[in-house]
Amino acid sequence: MEPWAIILIVFGVFLFIILLVIISNIRIVKQTNKYIIERFGGYVKTWGVGVHMLIPFIDRVAEVVSLKEQVKDFDPQPVITKDNVTMQIDTIVFYQVTDPKLYAYGVENPISAIEFLSSTTLRNIIGELDLDETLTSRDVINVKMRAILDEATDPWGIKVNRVELKNILPPKDIRDAMERQMRAEREKREKILLAEGEKQSAILIAEGNKESAILNAEAEKQKKIKNAEGDAAAIVAVKEAEAQGIIKVREAEAQGLEALKRAGVDEAVLKLKSYEALGKVAEGQATKLIIPSDLTNLASIVSSVSEIVKK
Repeated sequence: MEPWAIILIVFGVFLFIILLVIISNIRIVKQTNKYIIERFGGYVKTWGVGVHMLIPFIDRVAEVVSLKEQVKDFDPQPVITKDNVTMQIDTIVFYQVTDPKLYAYGVENPISAIEFLSSTTLRNIIGELDLDETLTSRDVINVKMRAILDEATDPWGIKVNRVELKNILPPKDIRDAMERQMRAEREKREKILLAEGEKQSAILIAEGNKESAILNAEAEKQKKIKNAEGDAAAIVAVKEAEAQGIIKVREAEAQGLEALKRAGVDEAVLKLKSYEALGKVAEGQATKLIIPSDLTNLASIVSSVSEIVKK
């Protein structure tokens, strides 16, 4: 083989190797990633989205950092409450990298650091609460843990967005006691509701009886009023009839007297006839008898009538 051919082959191989090295050092950074670049072991820059190329054998990608929000579910941790109850609590931490450089150089293992920090913070918070407060104060515990973890992870370039208590597992005997208590509470509420229903039923029945009695009394009152009004109307009708009878009698007497006068009988005879009628009335069933006040004139009336008869 000719020397120039050998040189050409070597040159071609050299160009191929150089092209291969250049291509192998090209990096395309995605939207959600950041690349930490080191040169001779020291931090140089942080690459953002786009196409970048490393200087061969000098630069290297130290770490690829994701900017997405990440979720870490930690294993249950044993904690002791203020009233000395041991329980298992596991937490979920939602975090996001805000500074890739601090995340890469701030702590050796950020996820393990967050886990240990979360367990110690949880123990401190639960140690200030008793069992009932722990079971009913999840939101308070979540807020406190988020604030403490967020402040502690700022030097690591991490933002803690949320912390959630996934499970709270008291000991079995405590769970059994809580279940019995809950059952007793449900039975208590059931009895209260039944008693309240019976109370409302008794109240409604009593109110119904009361209204019924009031209506009956009102009906009896109206009945008596109507009866009294009927009796009064009957009495009035009777009295009016009596008055009409008296008027008719008076009219008849007046007509009789007028007829006697026309026949020539004077007033003395008329009075005598009246007293004879009075005597007949006294012989009847009446319990009262009205005597005229001018009884002393009876003798003169009789003598006058005798003179009339003689003539």
